[in-house]
Amino acid sequence: MNISNAQQAVDDWIKTHGVRYFNELTNMAQLTEEVGEVARIIARRYGEQSEKESDKDKDLGEELADVMFVVLCLANQTGVDLQEAFDKKLDIKTKRDHERHHNNEKLK
Repeated sequence: MNISNAQQAVDDWIKTHGVRYFNELTNMAQLTEEVGEVARIIARRYGEQSEKESDKDKDLGEELADVMFVVLCLANQTGVDLQEAFDKKLDIKTKRDHERHHNNEKLK
């Protein structure tokens, strides 16, 4: 599934199962909450903090999908073609960062 299809799938889901999109500020708060859940898993599973027993069954993929869902909601409700924006950003990063990263002594 490409990003455009994902945006359409989210819009279809909202129209079928949701009443409407939450407003942009609510979705921004929800995005922050979901990113925090991802951060908690990463910090405890891959960082130096110990993982609590209650966090061991948390699914990182599911939490990342929650982040993606809310990002797609925000894109839909603000009229952003995320496929176009992502393709443009990838092109910019490719041109800007290719030599920079290859020449970065810290990455060798």
